[in-house]
Amino acid sequence: MSTANDPWGRVDDDGTVFVRTAEGERVVGSWQAGSPDEALAFFQRKFASLETEVALLEQRITTTDLSPSQAQATIERLLAGVKDARAVGDLDGLKSRLESLTGVVDHRREEVKAAREQARHQASEVKERIVAEAERIVTEATHWKISGERMRQLLEEWKAAPHADRAVETALWKRFSAARNAFTKRRKAYFAGLEGERETAKARKEKLVSQAEELASSVDWGPTASAFRELMHSWKEAGRAGRSDEETLWDRFKAAQDQFFQARSEVYSAKEAELREHATVKEQLLAEAEALLPATDLRPARITMRSIQERWEKVGSVPRDAREKLESGLRRVEDALRKAEDSQWRRSNPEALARAQGTVAQIKAAIEQLERQMAKAQESGDAKAEQEAADALSARRSWLEEAERTLAEFSG
Repeated sequence: MSTANDPWGRVDDDGTVFVRTAEGERVVGSWQAGSPDEALAFFQRKFASLETEVALLEQRITTTDLSPSQAQATIERLLAGVKDARAVGDLDGLKSRLESLTGVVDHRREEVKAAREQARHQASEVKERIVAEAERIVTEATHWKISGERMRQLLEEWKAAPHADRAVETALWKRFSAARNAFTKRRKAYFAGLEGERETAKARKEKLVSQAEELASSVDWGPTASAFRELMHSWKEAGRAGRSDEETLWDRFKAAQDQFFQARSEVYSAKEAELREHATVKEQLLAEAEALLPATDLRPARITMRSIQERWEKVGSVPRDAREKLESGLRRVEDALRKAEDSQWRRSNPEALARAQGTVAQIKAAIEQLERQMAKAQESGDAKAEQEAADALSARRSWLEEAERTLAEFSG
């Protein structure tokens, strides 16, 4: 049989197969069934299988969450396998790769340890928060149903939270249990006292119901309405009786209150209808007054207006929502008649007429003078003087229009 060589092993002429390592050659098997090349190929395949295991382990360590302990156990198993492997290949290379993985696993182990410590620290913070809130509820709780439900939620949050260090966990649990027990005792004490308060509230409200039923048939509307408001205020301050007592007492109290206010409403409705009739009459009187405008013959208009005013006063009150509209409408007619009388008096005043005539004459004289000044400026080519005269003329002509309108009023 001829021999066969490979960079990592050889087959001797007697069929003995060797592998080459840093420590030298060692026998890995014997081959008698075929050629030396076939022998090398057989043991090379065994190496390839071993190398595949190492590659898969490298991939798992770098791409999955394989635990450090599992990874280390696999490394040690493969190292033992590589050491005595009956295979031909770079066994020293595989060993180096596995040893380098040990460093990676050590680093991963430190990371896991740090993450575990972080998780325990976070768990301590979560449970410290739960305990602190529970202790705060013990001292601040006033809404027992909400607070009780929150206490149950905190217990569920405690169960769902990760574990902290045992000593910390034990100390926090003792505080949490103490807070829950204290809350239960305080709640029981509250409800025991609440029962006494309900009996007191029941007695107070029975008295209020009796007073309300005495007032139910009163027709003294104003004072009785005030009395019911006071009773309602006292009812709200009396506290709550037990549920069934509260409902029964409230039904009686409300029935007495409704009886009074229903009767008052019926009376007020009748009064409102009467006031609406008054409003209708005043609307007719207002229409009669507005028909006097514009007043041309003031003496008959004034006589008719006094008649309207007298009838207006006799009609009486109207609803509040109509009062302003009607009163303001009548005032407008009165103001219009008064202004017409004032205007008539001014037109008949000779002194005022003379003043108006004098004002018109004075402005016309000023305009004539300014026209002469402007003509003179035009002849001399004095543009500035011409402009000043033109501006003054514009103002005086505006004044003249106003003065002539005033004079026309007196002349009319």
